[in-house]
Amino acid sequence: MTNENTQTFVLGDVEITRVIEARGPFAAARDLVPDSGADVWKENEDWLVPDHWQPEADLAVLALQTWVLRSGGRTVLVDTGAGNGRERPGSPLFHQRQGTFMEDLAAAGVRPEEVDVVVNTHLHADHVGWNTVDAGGEWVPAFPNARYLVPAADDAHFGPRGGYGGGAREIDRLVYEDSVAPVHRTGQVVLWEDSHRIDDHLTLEAAPGHTPGSSVLRLASGSDRAVFVGDMLHSPVQVLRPSRNSCFCMDAARAADTRLRTLGRAAERRELVVPAHFGGSGAFEVREENGGFVIGAWASGI
Repeated sequence: MTNENTQTFVLGDVEITRVIEARGPFAAARDLVPDSGADVWKENEDWLVPDHWQPEADLAVLALQTWVLRSGGRTVLVDTGAGNGRERPGSPLFHQRQGTFMEDLAAAGVRPEEVDVVVNTHLHADHVGWNTVDAGGEWVPAFPNARYLVPAADDAHFGPRGGYGGGAREIDRLVYEDSVAPVHRTGQVVLWEDSHRIDDHLTLEAAPGHTPGSSVLRLASGSDRAVFVGDMLHSPVQVLRPSRNSCFCMDAARAADTRLRTLGRAAERRELVVPAHFGGSGAFEVREENGGFVIGAWASGI
């Protein structure tokens, strides 16, 4: 996965900057979306290649990124990527990673002390990594003046009260201890349930399934609408086959139902859909067609 530049666009009164930590081939396509089937990839090869699929090796192409929203005079980060120097055994793309994210964030005009709000849509390793930085062998909040908005259900599941996800994966304990617990210790975490209004334009809503506390961020400003869906979508084939989950979804039935409802609302209300990991354009319009969904148009310039 290689570093890329940042891109900025505007919706209503909200300026949005995409800061890409890395982008490239991630995993075998049908390992990532196990039940997608070969046909949907092949039938849509003309537009899935090269931004979303490498057919020769059958690899899905993903991006690792943060969305910077400037809204109501405040700076809001949506998800914080994988981070540097983390112990992530079993995840070679994230283990002891060294990248230029903080430099790229600075190039986008964002200084750590100026960040007001950090949104973690859920608590997987690639969404919380830059919550903290290493300060002489101790993990401390990367954004000292920010409130960190964390879904209470994920905090309960992945934190010590839930046995770090029940102890099923060692990575869950490591992620919580180096990227979440240090922010708790400074009193910067705000746990929320059901919904949480950030300002007049931005509202968090529970969207469980991928994890117990997975959430979406809705933007409404003027006539513009968008929904940042986190890991509800890993690949465009899940728009075409919304019942197909990624291999990382914890509650398959709930994840599929949440995806179906979210895409339906986006089509009805003309919300721009902004996934966490699409390798090409970072956002798209969706429309209903023949009882299903299709991508109407990709957002230009991002």
